[in-house]
Amino acid sequence: MTDTASPCEAGKQQPPALARQFVSSPRGARLARHVAVRHMEEWGYPPTSDASSTVALVVAELAANAVRHGRLPGRDFTLRLTLDPATHLVRIEIADAATTKRPPAGPPSSFPDGESGRGLLLVDALAVRWGTLPRVPLGKTVWAEVCVGATGGRGRHECER
Repeated sequence: MTDTASPCEAGKQQPPALARQFVSSPRGARLARHVAVRHMEEWGYPPTSDASSTVALVVAELAANAVRHGRLPGRDFTLRLTLDPATHLVRIEIADAATTKRPPAGPPSSFPDGESGRGLLLVDALAVRWGTLPRVPLGKTVWAEVCVGATGGRGRHECER
């Protein structure tokens, strides 16, 4: 008989979180995505799994937004990942130093001809929920919670409380 428990069910204890700073540049955003995928693998989700791919996409979008809209000279952005084995949620937090540029409360409704601006639509589609928090002493944190499911799958229905 094979063990069918998901990686987050196996121990039922809080796995170690990831918290790391990155240079606020396109290269830093790419590195944040790669580090997130490696950390997901440490939690038992291979890079090719739906869970890891979903987390990678959300990290990429939020980090790109931090670099593009939240960059202040000489300030880095921070990535934090946590996994809650009880709820099967990965919480992604990207903190930057800009206080004046906050994402809208919800996803934009339409983008007729623009070549950008759809990242938060992707985050909204992939995350169970997302939002922003003020960062003390300066900046903001944009967060999203992604369902990795009891079997490593994804989808809002598997994790909604």
